[in-house]
Amino acid sequence: MSEINLPAAAEPVDPVGLKALGIAAAIAVLLAAPFLASEYWINAIIVPFLILSLAGLGLNLLTGYAGQLSLGAGAFMMVGAYATFSLQLRVPDLPLPLALVVAGLIAGAVGLLFGIPSTRIKGFYLIVSTLAAQFFFEWLFLKFPWFYNGNSSATIALSRGLSFFGLDANTPHGRYYLTLGIVVLLTLLSFNLIRGQTGRNWMAIRDMDTAAAVIGVPVFRAKLQAFAVSSFILGIAGALWAFAYLGSASVQSFGLTRSYQILFIIIIGGLGTIRGAYFGAAFVSLLPLALDWLFQHVFGGHVDAGLLQNIQKAIFGLLIIWFLIKEPEGLARLLGLQRAQGARRRLFPS
Repeated sequence: MSEINLPAAAEPVDPVGLKALGIAAAIAVLLAAPFLASEYWINAIIVPFLILSLAGLGLNLLTGYAGQLSLGAGAFMMVGAYATFSLQLRVPDLPLPLALVVAGLIAGAVGLLFGIPSTRIKGFYLIVSTLAAQFFFEWLFLKFPWFYNGNSSATIALSRGLSFFGLDANTPHGRYYLTLGIVVLLTLLSFNLIRGQTGRNWMAIRDMDTAAAVIGVPVFRAKLQAFAVSSFILGIAGALWAFAYLGSASVQSFGLTRSYQILFIIIIGGLGTIRGAYFGAAFVSLLPLALDWLFQHVFGGHVDAGLLQNIQKAIFGLLIIWFLIKEPEGLARLLGLQRAQGARRRLFPS
């Protein structure tokens, strides 16, 4: 009989190896990005994208994972920025990284204080209480010149810039690497946090706080933890927004519009997923460029800048309505990154 030659079975793909290869490629791209992009892209697109991703991550821990609604993201960012300025001004020997950590802790303490009402109220009423933080700190930092060192323009800026341990991070590359390092570190910490018992407690409260209390989840402590951790991250993001992106900032840099922007980021990107903060921030950062390019080519640049901003706001509003109705999990779900392993995602969210 003639032998039958069967095709050799394909070797199985090693998922661990592919994941490691993907991580290595991502690290290489992140490290090489400043040398591949122009200074305009670094200063105006990449750095704000990273900071907005960090702010979205902070709010997503509170709203997406713990289910606590908040419109005070801008307030906690403001606290972090003004705390960093005050520490660098009045404690000049304190290195910038430590000043950022202390400022984050101060913002976390403030967030914990304003999170106390969450133990009694929820939903719309909780939004109102966090909105009170926004208006209170806008008034506070404008009312007392001590917070901005009596500057006639009521703005804050670091007199020494972004320098620490003999390193100068005032260049575009320096600002990028400083921001990238902080964002990566806090993202890893958040990822490990939500995979642990704290993250499970938050998700149990989000799904049904009464049932969570029945099974032994410390609801009071877990809610305050969520506010504190979220505000810690938002405080550091606010400091980076003020000094690594803007250079100098004022109360208006962290107004109610900023709180709405961070909320839009997590709604569009995806609630309850870490990668959703990055997707949402990328969308918010790139949409103005895409609209500008589109109108430049379609209408030859004859569209008024004010009209372009209004169109952008209208698109944001329509997208938010669409996502809330059709795809509550945002771009993370729409891009197919959250479809599989539903049971695993409940215990070990991405």
